[in-house]
Amino acid sequence: MTHKKLVATAVVSASALLLSACGNAGPGGDGEGEFTDGKVVIGVLNDQSGVYKDLSGPNSVIAVEMAVADYEEEYGDDAVIPEIEVIDADHQNKPDVANTKAQEMYERQGADIILDVPTSSAALAVADQANSHKKLHFNIGAATTELTGAQCNPYTFHYAYDTYQLANGTGKTVTENGDTNWQIIYPDYAFGQDMDKSFTAAIEAAGGTVGGHIATPFPNDNFATFLTKAAAEKPDVIGTMQAGGDLINLVKQYGQAGLADQGISLAVGLMFITDIHSLGVEPFKGVTFTDAWYWDMDDESRAWADEFMEETGGRPSFAHAANYSAAKQYLEAVQQEGSDDADTVVGHLEGKEVDDVFLRDGKFRAEDHRVIHDVYLAKVKDAADVTEEWDYEEIVSTIPAAEAFRPVEDSIAAGCNLGD
Repeated sequence: MTHKKLVATAVVSASALLLSACGNAGPGGDGEGEFTDGKVVIGVLNDQSGVYKDLSGPNSVIAVEMAVADYEEEYGDDAVIPEIEVIDADHQNKPDVANTKAQEMYERQGADIILDVPTSSAALAVADQANSHKKLHFNIGAATTELTGAQCNPYTFHYAYDTYQLANGTGKTVTENGDTNWQIIYPDYAFGQDMDKSFTAAIEAAGGTVGGHIATPFPNDNFATFLTKAAAEKPDVIGTMQAGGDLINLVKQYGQAGLADQGISLAVGLMFITDIHSLGVEPFKGVTFTDAWYWDMDDESRAWADEFMEETGGRPSFAHAANYSAAKQYLEAVQQEGSDDADTVVGHLEGKEVDDVFLRDGKFRAEDHRVIHDVYLAKVKDAADVTEEWDYEEIVSTIPAAEAFRPVEDSIAAGCNLGD
């Protein structure tokens, strides 16, 4: 099925799409459901103009619209939701902007749920707004474990990935493979600080050492001084915790400095398929990293990625796939409950086990609202092994859901208390 012929029932603005369900029969077929304003409003809040634009941005809005269309097609006249509105905004990677936009979405635009929100400092602000308004937030784009730690709350689910999962894959594996002496370069805000902490713990647990922790401004386009400082310590590996546009700039400057020729390898803490596409495989070849999902890892993923490509002209990152999945799982919960009441939806989701295009062996943990699922140790291909555009990754192994993420007891020890 293609989504190119989607027809909106009404266009609210250039950045808001109103879609109508094909019918409004409830789960029992009687046409009745409980909706506070006669519709469901899904907000997508992310970076649409800066360093994280490509990895999520406007294409995550399209992914959410695809989920709405698939919900409507699946349920047809049995769809319980009368209308579905998708709205979006650019938080510019600024927590104060994210806070204001989230408040506007919940209060003025009637958002029932806000999705995505990359940039950990922004995500924490939105989670606080969700808790204050008793409305849902599914975080896809941010990595901080604070969302399932001291700053967890009953209305926020952490959906796609986090710093523990990344470090547990990449940091542990690279160290065990022999690169034991690390220097870490990280962006100096909540995400980078959490990445530095999580990677250090994983590296040391695997028998390695971190000789230096180098903080950089965020965002940033000049990493030469920081790379020189790290290289001066003659490490086996430099771990970069940057992402998106910042990662691309750092990798370029790592290559220009000739550090690989000096025997200093590069480990990437967080990488998206869009990062590799921006530079090509050559600067990244052989780099091992942890991916939450890959568009060509099986037939189901590729089929959805083909639909996404028809809509956007490119292949999806794991953030795009996760936004689709999050919107679909939310709509499924509302459909089954016949209500968009946040507490009702939370009750439906807690403990739910899921398998969909993104979530493999997925589960909405009730204790800390961490959504766990299988993740993948991946390696960037050599140019000679690339068979088509976007064919950049080799999946080396699967890290099972039960092993990939921080144990529940560690979330509780970190301060998460969701009560009864």
